[in-house]
Amino acid sequence: MFTLQQIKDAHSKVKSGADFPAYIREIKQLGVTGYQTFVTDGHTEYTGGDNYRVSSDAKYAALAIAPVSNKATFEGYLKAHQQGQSDYPAFCQQSADTGVEKWVVNTDTMTCTYYDLAGNVMLEEKIPG
Repeated sequence: MFTLQQIKDAHSKVKSGADFPAYIREIKQLGVTGYQTFVTDGHTEYTGGDNYRVSSDAKYAALAIAPVSNKATFEGYLKAHQQGQSDYPAFCQQSADTGVEKWVVNTDTMTCTYYDLAGNVMLEEKIPG
């Protein structure tokens, strides 16, 4: 099974949102079936086969998640991030400001789904394969 170090090594190649698809392909090859990243502190829970799970530590001081989501503004921030116009810390702050609680990646379906605090889907995107 995969280790957090292997995931960190793959993630170290990500410089902007434009690098995200290659990162997903790489961790999928490691055996990661999915993960969820929590915007409040940046920790991520990774899953693999046979109920294998590993979790990362918090990445930054806790952010307050806006109680009311703003999908349109979030979509603009996401598009800019995917084009390399923001770094990861800025994108996490923007996500919190627009009410994103977490995002969930499924490497089988190659989707990334963003959720608000109420558990509603704000956006689901297909990850380029």
